Amino acid sequence: MTRYSAQQLRDGAVSFFGAFDFDERPAGISPRRLPAWTRAQLPKALDDMLRMPSGVRMAFTTDSRLIRLFVQTTRLVTPPQPPRPVVFDLVVDGTTVQSSAFEGGNTILLDRADPTRFELRRGDAYEVVFSDLAAGRRRCELWLPHNAYVEIRGMEIDAGASLEALPVPGQRRWIHYGSSISHCMEAAQPTGTWPAVAARRAGWHLQSLGFGGQCHLDPFVARTIRDAQADLISIKAGINVINADSMRERVFAPALHGFLDTIREGRPDTPIVLVSPIFCPSAEHRPGPTQPDAAGKFVTLAGHEAIQAGCLTLTRVREILADVVDVRRRGGDRQLHYLDGLRLFGAADAADLPDDLHPNPAGYVRMGERFVREVFSSDGLGLS
Repeated sequence: MTRYSAQQLRDGAVSFFGAFDFDERPAGISPRRLPAWTRAQLPKALDDMLRMPSGVRMAFTTDSRLIRLFVQTTRLVTPPQPPRPVVFDLVVDGTTVQSSAFEGGNTILLDRADPTRFELRRGDAYEVVFSDLAAGRRRCELWLPHNAYVEIRGMEIDAGASLEALPVPGQRRWIHYGSSISHCMEAAQPTGTWPAVAARRAGWHLQSLGFGGQCHLDPFVARTIRDAQADLISIKAGINVINADSMRERVFAPALHGFLDTIREGRPDTPIVLVSPIFCPSAEHRPGPTQPDAAGKFVTLAGHEAIQAGCLTLTRVREILADVVDVRRRGGDRQLHYLDGLRLFGAADAADLPDDLHPNPAGYVRMGERFVREVFSSDGLGLS
């Protein structure tokens, strides 16, 4: 066998699509989904989310019949919810998907009543093995788990086999920014997040900036998108602003305009699709903040009506987003498009919304399929 260290992998033995930066650890490397320069500006909650490599994959060509990845993973679990498996997907030549699921590694048990408290249960590192691969040189993308921290400690292939990093495509590059409903920790596997489903079905190269609970139009995210290469940009905003009650109407629309202005400084002609929130029953007509009840259903907090002037509901957020896209407000920007999130997941889909906020795996797959129809097909925006 030929073994590559974590540092050799980072230094170019393979490509890491979807990662802007890495944490250097004594035993390996961990991908990060925002650039190094953002570290000083990051809230801890966002730092926690960007270290989960949703949409990140190791890309290479090889003629090895076996691929063995050495990893340590860390899952986040909020009791009484059961832990979800950690899944690695190997996509071969763009079509065949092999999955390996694991229950091992570290586990962080969160305290629902106090987000600052947690218990770390340590587990062993392990090997992720894909064997009996077809003979011949193949294009491989090894998708890392979307719902856990991942420390990569090395990789082995057959002795004498070749390994070559894949270059980033020169076109059809898509950056998507969004909330937990774009991070998709509830998806069954990393290729099952809705942005991954859409990208793979439409043939686009995905850079996923879906951050659980952390889509608050942060300026450093806008600058990251501005400075990246992209042929399509999508922004799915609004639900986290309501969940955390982090903005009211006076601030939300100007912040969104400023976010778009920053992107347009570096991407003046790139199509941007502004996507409004999907269906969330408790927040459609009531303002946030929201929190899970005893049954794990997300509900808006009642009371404080006297000080709720300007508080946002999903209905109002959709109206604001549609208004922002008006070409008269954006200086004639005809490359800015609006997509109603209810066309991706509406009230009729509520059976696939188990906690009344996040879709289940089937719901995420359907969202990806509908995004292809609404954005990439000739019957939608036709941005293929």
